[in-house]
Amino acid sequence: MNGGVIVTGGFGVLGRAVVSHLATLGYAASAVDIAPMPAGYSGIAKGGVDLTDEAAVSAAYATLAEELGGISAVVNVAGGFIWEMVEGGSLANWDRMYAMNLRTAATSASAALPHLLQKGGSIVNIGAAAALKPDTGMAPYAASKAGVHALTASLAEELRGKNVRVNAVMPTIIDTPTNRADMPDADTSAWVRPEAVARVIAFLISPEAAAITGACIPLSLAG
Repeated sequence: MNGGVIVTGGFGVLGRAVVSHLATLGYAASAVDIAPMPAGYSGIAKGGVDLTDEAAVSAAYATLAEELGGISAVVNVAGGFIWEMVEGGSLANWDRMYAMNLRTAATSASAALPHLLQKGGSIVNIGAAAALKPDTGMAPYAASKAGVHALTASLAEELRGKNVRVNAVMPTIIDTPTNRADMPDADTSAWVRPEAVARVIAFLISPEAAAITGACIPLSLAG
């Protein structure tokens, strides 16, 4: 049995795929989400946790560390997307994207570090290919994800030599029901499946990836 893994945004489509895949590999994977616990959800999880609230996240992680027998990895899936032009747009949505995508990752990493530094471990963040080449209407989202990439690189250097690795994956469009509904005419053949993202994340937290830190890995095939 591998160590405990916390997956933020764990009740969403990608989060569920990550939790499920890690469980098949023997990890004790726990979902943490601002959403309430879904009816019939099985396994260790925490719902109703504001992932932008440092005290709330620290308390949740302390409890989960007890229940999981320690924390060996944290996967920061929590986030969101908005399409909005800068012209005529609202700066409040820039704050919203910052809070959902960057602050949640930073808060989670900060809360996890006291646990990860005890025995070593790994942090994996969800970035976005759009942060490198954003299209029209993606400025608030892409800017927040660029912040995730910077957080990943800087924290990896901060923790170098302390037995805690930090990496990120950068998917293009993930194949989810919401994205299909929002883009009904799109060619979905090359969209990245949640299960493919989960497999890469599992590799990054595994001993096989022990030499990798500070990497932001593009994911652009269906897998």
